[in-house]
Amino acid sequence: MFTGIIQSVGAISESTKTGSDRRLGINTGKLEMANVNPGDSIAVNGVCLTAIEIESDKFFADVSTETLQCTSLGLLSVGAAVNLEKALTLATPLGGHLVSGHVDGLGTVLSRQDSGRSTVFAIQAPDELAKYIAIKGSICVDGISLTVNAVNGNEFELTIVPHTLKETIMDAYQPGKRVNLEVDMIARYLERLHQGAAAAKPASELKNATISAALLKKHGFID
Repeated sequence: MFTGIIQSVGAISESTKTGSDRRLGINTGKLEMANVNPGDSIAVNGVCLTAIEIESDKFFADVSTETLQCTSLGLLSVGAAVNLEKALTLATPLGGHLVSGHVDGLGTVLSRQDSGRSTVFAIQAPDELAKYIAIKGSICVDGISLTVNAVNGNEFELTIVPHTLKETIMDAYQPGKRVNLEVDMIARYLERLHQGAAAAKPASELKNATISAALLKKHGFID
């Protein structure tokens, strides 16, 4: 588990093909590695990876074919900057929100514009994730815990303060950039719980077991 509070910006230092998988070497920047051991988890652009070899300023991780296909890691070349966060402990301040490091889909940056000292990004999510994204709700973008400021269909807006731009890779975002998205896990579990006993049935029989505005209003989740 993670919090979505980025601890360092690192960089891909090596990328070696191993069959259909890939082994990445990642320079860790200012990330403190003294207490990291082989087998520990580190989120790289929001993707939970297992550190298999560790050096003072670098670690190596194997990335499966599925992860390469479902996240932006397969799009990164040597030298690409990445957001890094070590797994949380019971002593870690939860400054963001609970993040699993399991990417739900790839989004696309549509636009960026200045708004005072902040920057507003518009991002398009895959259609199947739109139902989980709510105004003032949390979303994880490339491992960063962020608050959704506006929603329009499958598009949402984020207002990013200067500190976040400085301490993450977001300052380099331009229209067309592909980003890892992880929706709030509470929304996913709520949908599953709504299915009740029907959750044990094959997915083909659950087409109508979806959350609606009427259902949320009935149970007091919205006015």
